[in-house]
Amino acid sequence: MTAILTNLFDGVAYGMLLFVLACGLAVTLGLMNFVNLAHGAFAMTGGYVCAVLANQLGWPFFAALPFAFIVSAVIGAALERTLYQHLYARSHLDQVLFSIGLVFMSVAAADYVMGSSRLFIKLPAALQGQFDVFGVGIGRYRLMIIVICGLLTVGLQLVLSKTRFGSRLRAAVDDPRAASGLGINVPQVFAFTFAFGCGLAGLGGALSAEILGLDPYFPLKFMIYFLIVVTVGGSSSITGPFLASLLLGIGDVAGKYYVPKLGPFVIYTIMIVILIWRPNGLFGRTATR
Repeated sequence: MTAILTNLFDGVAYGMLLFVLACGLAVTLGLMNFVNLAHGAFAMTGGYVCAVLANQLGWPFFAALPFAFIVSAVIGAALERTLYQHLYARSHLDQVLFSIGLVFMSVAAADYVMGSSRLFIKLPAALQGQFDVFGVGIGRYRLMIIVICGLLTVGLQLVLSKTRFGSRLRAAVDDPRAASGLGINVPQVFAFTFAFGCGLAGLGGALSAEILGLDPYFPLKFMIYFLIVVTVGGSSSITGPFLASLLLGIGDVAGKYYVPKLGPFVIYTIMIVILIWRPNGLFGRTATR
């Protein structure tokens, strides 16, 4: 029972980490209907920013985290204004080809600037190690990830469903021309949303570097995981990817523990079963363009 509970905790923590990494993609794909496969490049950027500040400049970890978000968001805003905005009305195939090109460019740039070695972020002593609760090992860093992800989920859901900005964003996506006629600055709404999604990716990259490691091929290695989370959960809400992340995280950890030879295939099996049952994802709806 102790082993089961420990695996359950680790699975929840891993699922939460997947959500932090993928929720930015859920925002841009689900709310803006834009396929940005370069999402992992922004996550990698945030991870490297945090690593440089914490490991090389000696910044406290919690002080480096906000800068991972800010730098990724600023870069995302600049690219959105100069490149991405010209692709909003293009086909998904054009968006995929463009963003894949950015991924390979980011991989080459990161390899040239940061080198190909795998990096981990220096954590404060308070986040290292674990403590026992009724015999269940609770990792301090994983517990922090669970808390941050929970707060992030609640905050995103409130912003998108209860605020004026969320209403403007939904109106801008559903009918940009009508939204402009009502006085909504559609390009500004899209730019802010895209930058915010990139910032979330950067935050996720910073949080994941200690567990997943960080190297120039990070965007390629974990691209499929981001897509699985959004696809299984459905891209029309934040709740879907959140629940999908938990399900996939628990399934992946349990699979690697109980059936190590087949462990990597568990997450794909879960995806196939769910998509056969619900082709649009757990909370998905038929997409329109």
